[in-house]
Amino acid sequence: MVEQARRQAIELDFWTGPVTAQPLPGGLTSHNFLVDDGARQYVVRIGDDRPEHAVFRYNEIAVSQAAHDAGLSPALLHHEPGALIFDYLADASVMDAAKLGADANIDRLTGLLGQCHLDLPGHLEVPGPMFWVFHLSRRYARIIMQHGGRMAPTITRLMTLNDELENAVGPIRPVFCHNDLAAENILDDNRRLWLIDWEFGGWNDGLYDLASLAANLDLGPEAADEMLRRYRRLSDEEPDQASRRRFRAWKCAALIWTSLWGGVGEMFANLDFDYVGYTQQRLDRLDRSIIEFRET
Repeated sequence: MVEQARRQAIELDFWTGPVTAQPLPGGLTSHNFLVDDGARQYVVRIGDDRPEHAVFRYNEIAVSQAAHDAGLSPALLHHEPGALIFDYLADASVMDAAKLGADANIDRLTGLLGQCHLDLPGHLEVPGPMFWVFHLSRRYARIIMQHGGRMAPTITRLMTLNDELENAVGPIRPVFCHNDLAAENILDDNRRLWLIDWEFGGWNDGLYDLASLAANLDLGPEAADEMLRRYRRLSDEEPDQASRRRFRAWKCAALIWTSLWGGVGEMFANLDFDYVGYTQQRLDRLDRSIIEFRET
């Protein structure tokens, strides 16, 4: 599949000369390549819609364009069915998860998220979808049950937790979120941070971005609470018991979603990725995070 995707990248009509295409790491719903056409370099994402994961490229296109206009992301230079071509940030690289979670980077991260939540909507040319993780988790659960997926025995427990966490979150004030914040979706060029891969971008509670990042970085309770404190200070607020409980509920919800994402992926995806190991890692983190939530 990688070679087929590489050929597709090379054969796009966008190029000005003979091209080379080297696979890039990451991209769990697409194949990514660094392409050189003799004039400059580009990042190319090859991938169609993935309805099983609720990934639709038209949304990624619209949000990627808005994110660039808001100064958050590299430019989307061209798109056509099955392919997106982005500007290549030669000096930028994915940060190590441990480094991202270090105290020195917390202010950079929370400032970037504040910019995303407040500035991106003003550049969005479409209404944009609502990303409600509880509904998406229910959808994944139905798919797993309908197709007899390996995770079927865990679904009742996870859906009971899903309902409990949704009640704990309660009403929200939506802002525009990335919704898939992991280390591989954050670039550092030694001057600033960039956000990439907007396939799940949509309206949500700003705390979800923060909590899913804490979950994906596997931050401990103290580091996660410090991230929450600094984010709340962007709006001159201090975290209270209620916001801390909602934050921890979101963190658990993010781990349920990513666990089920892995369960769906192992049934349908055609990428070389350890979905089973990924799912188990998320379930282990969920067990720890549920204890933190119920102690709040």
